[in-house]
Amino acid sequence: MLIPIAIPLLGEAEADAARRPLLSGWVSQGPEVEAFEREFAAHVGDQTSAPHACAVSNCTTALHLALVALGVGPGDEVITVSHSFIATANVIMQVGATPVFVDIEEDGHNIDPLLVEDAVTSRTRAILCVHQMGMPCDLGRLRRIADRHGLALVEDAACAAGSEIRLVGGVAEGMDAEWRRIGDPVGDIVCFSFHPRKVITTGEGGMLTTRDSGLDARFRLLRQHGMDLSDRARHLASSVAFESYVVPGFNYRMTDIQAAVGRCQLERLPGIVARRRELADGYGTLLTSLAPEVRLPSEPAWARSNWQSYCVRLPDGVNRNAVMQRMMDDGIATRRGIMCAHREPAYAGAERRHPLPRSEEAQDRCLILPLYPQMTEDDLERVSHSLSRAVDAQMPFGRAVTI
Repeated sequence: MLIPIAIPLLGEAEADAARRPLLSGWVSQGPEVEAFEREFAAHVGDQTSAPHACAVSNCTTALHLALVALGVGPGDEVITVSHSFIATANVIMQVGATPVFVDIEEDGHNIDPLLVEDAVTSRTRAILCVHQMGMPCDLGRLRRIADRHGLALVEDAACAAGSEIRLVGGVAEGMDAEWRRIGDPVGDIVCFSFHPRKVITTGEGGMLTTRDSGLDARFRLLRQHGMDLSDRARHLASSVAFESYVVPGFNYRMTDIQAAVGRCQLERLPGIVARRRELADGYGTLLTSLAPEVRLPSEPAWARSNWQSYCVRLPDGVNRNAVMQRMMDDGIATRRGIMCAHREPAYAGAERRHPLPRSEEAQDRCLILPLYPQMTEDDLERVSHSLSRAVDAQMPFGRAVTI
C-alpha cells in the first residue's frame, strides 16, 4: 500500500459541520465565517487580548491583501526568501513591487536575519518572512530590524498553524517566557493557509491576523469588492440599506461551508499538532540509528514546530532523485526540497542582488518525508527503512545496517 506524503484529517464531524450552512440557505460569507474568525483569533491569542482575524479565500490572497493594505506598490521593495512556494514572490510582483531575495539560515530553511539588514535600501517597504514548513522564524531579530528601519513585517505562516515561539524582551531566546502561538502577531500581519497539505484544512482558505484595527478594517473592505456594507449586515438591517463601493476591491471571500469545516478543524488542531510532534520524534529516533548520514531537522530552544513537513538533507554525493525513485518503488511518496522562485522560468529575468547558495543547496539536497496524524508506528518504520536502504545503495563504500 502506498504511504502518501500527506492526508488531511477529515471525518464525520466535518461532514456534519458542512451540513449546517448547506441546510441553512446561507452558503456564502456569513455567520459561519464570523464564528470561524472569532474562534481562530481566540485560539492564536489569549483570553484577554485576541488579535483581529479576517478569513479569505486562500493564503495567496491573504498575502496580497496584506501588502495592498500596507500600501506596498510600484517602486517599493520587499525583502523575502526565494526558498518558498512561488506565491510568496508572486504577491510582491502582483502589487508592482520588487522582491529582494536573501538567503536562508545555514542550519534551517528560514530567512537569515543577519542578511536582511544588509538588503535594506531607501526603497524597502516591508520584510516578508516565511515560517517554512511550520518552523518559526527568528521573529525577535526581524522585528528589531523592521523597527530600526521603519519597515512593516509580514509573516507568511501558510504552514504554521499551531506552531509556537518564546519571546524574552522581544528576543527569540531563553526559557523564561510563556509560549505564544504563531498568529499572535509579532509582525504587523500574519497570513495562514488552509490548503489540504497544511495542518488543518478547509479545502482552500486563508486567514489574516493583526492587532491593528485599521488594517483589519482594510482587509474586510478589500476582500469584498471594496463594499462598505456586507451582505450579512444588509440582511440583518431593520430598514432598507444600500451598499457603496468606496475603493476598487477583490473577491477574496471564504464561504460559510469552508468556515464550518474550519471551525471543526480548529477544534482538532491541538491533537493534530501533538500527534505530528510524536511522529517527528519517532523519525528522529529511527533515522539517527538507521541513516546517520542523513541530516535531520531540529528546533531552536525558543521554537516549537507543528511539523507540517518533515524535511531531511541527504549526504553529499547522494542522488536525491534516485532516492525518491527507490522509495516510490517501495510504495512511499516523497517530495523534493522547497522550491526556489529565482530558479523558475517566471523569474528568469528578475534582478539578483544577493547570492543564494544555501537556498539552492537546500532545494537540491533536501527530501520531504510523509507525515500526517493517521500514520502508524509501522508506517514510520517502513519509511525510515526505505530511506536507509535508498541512501545506503549510493554510499561509496556502503555501511553496515541491520534491516
